[in-house]
Amino acid sequence: MNAKKAQSFITQNAIYLVLVVLILGIAVYEPSFMSVNTLRDILIQSSTRVIIALGVAFILITAGTDLSAGRVVGLTAVISASMLQIPDYSRRFFPDLPQMWLIVPIIVAILAGLLCGLINGLIVSRLNVPPFIATLGTMVMVYGINSLYFDMKPNQSQPIGDLRPDFTNIGSGFIGNGQYSIPYIVIIALIVAVIVWVVFNKTKLGKNMYAIGGNMQAAKVSGINVAKNLMYLYAIAGALYGLAGVLEAARTGGATNNYGNMYELDAIAACVVGGVSTTGGIGTVPGVLVGVVIFTLINYGLTFIGVSPYWQLIIKGLIIVAAVAFDMRKYSAKK
Repeated sequence: MNAKKAQSFITQNAIYLVLVVLILGIAVYEPSFMSVNTLRDILIQSSTRVIIALGVAFILITAGTDLSAGRVVGLTAVISASMLQIPDYSRRFFPDLPQMWLIVPIIVAILAGLLCGLINGLIVSRLNVPPFIATLGTMVMVYGINSLYFDMKPNQSQPIGDLRPDFTNIGSGFIGNGQYSIPYIVIIALIVAVIVWVVFNKTKLGKNMYAIGGNMQAAKVSGINVAKNLMYLYAIAGALYGLAGVLEAARTGGATNNYGNMYELDAIAACVVGGVSTTGGIGTVPGVLVGVVIFTLINYGLTFIGVSPYWQLIIKGLIIVAAVAFDMRKYSAKK
């Protein structure tokens, strides 16, 4: 009986145990890893990835996928950065653009992300194109649109820099003093996580999302407008990618059309490792958060102790395969 309880505990909390083992293993090898500054750096690096992963989670729970996430992040990073350069910069993207309220370019970028998500939702729900193919197509198209925008005169594919201090402060500013300060970007990510948790657990849209992912045909029979709900979910995901793009530009102080490249794969992997089922209908916000932190720990922690980036890729790949295999095993057991 005790053995069964132990096995059940490990099964239910495997993701958290992996996180603890990772932290302890790196800390034993390099004790200086356990510092407030390290934790702060990990949280900052995780912030935009968390927002992207939460957007992807909306889609994965419906038994879909979204390969366009990273390119939407890149597009919205370029859009926001192009409108928020300092007035006296000699290579301004828009030389004659007057300085506007900070919130305006941010909203424009988020709306651009929402539009991309809405297009994905229309293609999937109205044209009945499988999500993998639909978002693969939009991924390529968004990158093309972003590259054309980025190549416009007078910029002509030059990295967009010298952003306004009030904008970059969002990515680098903090509340408090010294090493115990809390970065704004971390606070924003936490607020987004709380809002998404509420949508998942306390709204009709969230309940419909889980129902669609659990059994789409049963959801239709029960009276759920699947097409309409999918459009809403893809649009919300796109808006989250847009917000992440804005924050990424603010955090790094610039943008290029290659921003966000492969971010969608890290987001999908973090979701899967965090317990979001690849078969749909299962996923939690805390699980997604831990999944993102685990992958940030792998990148940051293994670099911290001098492990080759190539070994890091191998380790990440093994974790992804193990997580999916574990998920499919649970799914098969239920059947």
